[in-house]
Amino acid sequence: MSLKKEIITELKNDILSLQLKPGTILSETTLSDRYKLSRTPIRDILKQLSLEDYINIYPKKGSIVSYIDLESVEQIIFLRSTLEKEIMKELSGHLPLTGLHEIKTNLTMQKLCLQKDDGLDEFMQLDDAFHKTLFTLAGRQFLWNLIQQFNVHYVRYRKLHMLKKDKLAEIQSEHERLISLVLNGEGDQIDELLHHHIHADIKSHYFDEYFTEYIKK
Repeated sequence: MSLKKEIITELKNDILSLQLKPGTILSETTLSDRYKLSRTPIRDILKQLSLEDYINIYPKKGSIVSYIDLESVEQIIFLRSTLEKEIMKELSGHLPLTGLHEIKTNLTMQKLCLQKDDGLDEFMQLDDAFHKTLFTLAGRQFLWNLIQQFNVHYVRYRKLHMLKKDKLAEIQSEHERLISLVLNGEGDQIDELLHHHIHADIKSHYFDEYFTEYIKK
């Protein structure tokens, strides 16, 4: 991997993890000093991040980390919900044993995360792995990868919602119930539960109440 790609990946991770919060100014001078690069490659890096909506570049003002676009979040939620309902119904009653073992191991690890004070990032990775496994088992990994390319607003939105008390336990419990429905071939009950699992937070006032300064106006 080239140095520029490594830096882009590092900055993306800092933005997605909220180490660089929405609205943070990214100074060319600071980045140039940090990575020991001239301004020209730093500008190329910032342009690439801008193209993928991680930052916004303003003439004469500079570059800032993008605010969370709730419209983009809603679009990803709609797409995920639509696809995953079909995927789970397709797998309903036909979950392969190898896939079942992988999912059960994942769910056990999720439960262990609930006992940790600093388990949020690990839980998010396991949450992603849980859903990715279902896409993969249904032969839809291309679609999963496609969604990840437009995930910058949704990932940050989701992480902030996971700070809510008992939210991780709720997610883990719903994962258990979803897999139970899939195993038992109860495809008709999957829609309602999955809709709640993916859509519930978009209707809450939690985000507006606690993180309004991070929202795109």
